[in-house]
Amino acid sequence: MGSETSPETSSEGRSGARPEIGFRCLGVRADPHAAFPTLRFRVRVTEPVGESVHAIALHTQIRIEPAGRRYGDGESALLADLFGDPSRWGETVRPLRFANVSVMVPRFTGSTEVDLPVPCSYDLEVAAGKYFASLDDGEVPMLLLFSGTVFARSGEGFAVRQVPWHCEARASLPVSVWRELIDRYFPGCGWLRLHRDTLRALQRFKSGRALATWDEAVEALLEEARG
Repeated sequence: MGSETSPETSSEGRSGARPEIGFRCLGVRADPHAAFPTLRFRVRVTEPVGESVHAIALHTQIRIEPAGRRYGDGESALLADLFGDPSRWGETVRPLRFANVSVMVPRFTGSTEVDLPVPCSYDLEVAAGKYFASLDDGEVPMLLLFSGTVFARSGEGFAVRQVPWHCEARASLPVSVWRELIDRYFPGCGWLRLHRDTLRALQRFKSGRALATWDEAVEALLEEARG
């Protein structure tokens, strides 16, 4: 279910400086066993000089890069709620923050792989939720920005250094993976958060019309609006 992404960040030394730790996102998959909708980003971490790394306290910010793909007419109409009229997207389309994740990378030498678990919300009041719900197919371009602390063996002791601020990796989340994830927990459903007064008014409308379900109540309101 994952998708291959761009090469890992460069570990070449800069002007003779010490080669830097590198990151590469290998793919994204839906976690089939989590209690809550969760995506897992598989990341390879590389220590280019072969130094034994005791641990990394790794922090990752994950952003959606909506300008990195094309959109169909139906998608554009739905995304107007986020970005406005498509004629202005050159000014209004900006990265969306998706998640902040912290994990401990265990001891390794050379390279290792680690999962970044990301709990997901289907709340359509959240910008990322609106964005995903508007897409029909294709892939969602994402950027992973890394920071944190590296604890490494050095000579007879340990060295502590920071993950360089410019470390990043690109990823592509297939829309099919997102749909698989959401359908596993909310098959055929979506969620809207309503103010209590709005919900009570809707409940009175539903009861007054003797409608059996909330879907029927909303459909009746939509029919009246069309009329």
